[in-house]
Amino acid sequence: MSPEGNASIEERLGVRVFDFHAHFPHPEDDPWGEWGRAYASRYGEAKWRILKEKNFQAQVRWWKRWGFPLPEDPPAPVEIQIARWISEVERYGLEGIVFLTGGGNENLSAVVRRHPRFYGFAHHDPFLPNAREELYRAVKELGLCGYKILAPALKGPIDDTRLHPVWEAVEELEIPVLVHFGPLNGGGGIGWSENINPLRLHDIAKAFPAIPFIVPHFGCGYPTELLHLCWACENVYVDTSGNNEWMRWMVPALTLEDLFRRFRETVGAERIIFGTDSAHFPRGFVVRYLEEQLRAARSVGFTEEEIQMVFRENARRLLKLRE
Repeated sequence: MSPEGNASIEERLGVRVFDFHAHFPHPEDDPWGEWGRAYASRYGEAKWRILKEKNFQAQVRWWKRWGFPLPEDPPAPVEIQIARWISEVERYGLEGIVFLTGGGNENLSAVVRRHPRFYGFAHHDPFLPNAREELYRAVKELGLCGYKILAPALKGPIDDTRLHPVWEAVEELEIPVLVHFGPLNGGGGIGWSENINPLRLHDIAKAFPAIPFIVPHFGCGYPTELLHLCWACENVYVDTSGNNEWMRWMVPALTLEDLFRRFRETVGAERIIFGTDSAHFPRGFVVRYLEEQLRAARSVGFTEEEIQMVFRENARRLLKLRE
């Protein structure tokens, strides 16, 4: 059953939807990456547990503000999660959903093969000795269609020349790359690193102009810097995903309408891509984020043609999908 009877999102909200930013819940996921391992090694496991607990409680406060249920702990077995996500795609009439993470490339590949509207990105550490070879394998053998990187969690600068072989592989494979900048893991998470600012991507985006780079969450605390990056590099896109909690901490204050207006005026609707950051159950697909974003975009004057670009067509174009 779809929300409000049998009506699909298209019937209810007048838009066809392709969610470019979601995560498949998996017990092997490590959202802290190398940063977390370095912290635990330097300060000890006891402090590491305290830090993660404070981060979790910050997320609890946010979920309560939205009235969301807490994530199940531990997550249900993978087969149950797959069945749930198939149900969500059918329930809401989604044209596609991109899982950016899912317990490693092998595990996510097994997930996305289970439904024609599931898509997955490779998400291994680009600093691994075999990162280039793993990317080729992930795309050519495992069927993944992009690459996801958490920049603040890396052990080195994302513009390190040692990563050029990885970018060359991306270029040859002709896949999009989504790179998270800004605070990681929400309140109580990582607030600073050498890769916190999206302008760190400038030299890479210039060196590899054929690669579409997507920066999520409207820049996640760095919207001005992301706009500068988009101005200088026309191969950089922005995604709208998540609760965008960081807006509450900006001076002066920002609203979702402000972000949609400014990015439309400067970057253009053709470089804005819709996402929800959906992940855990029992919440599932976060239709409320979709509704909020659609309301904000329409309220600042997006035409219906531009709405369709943002919420569907740009994602399909970057993934090279045919009608």
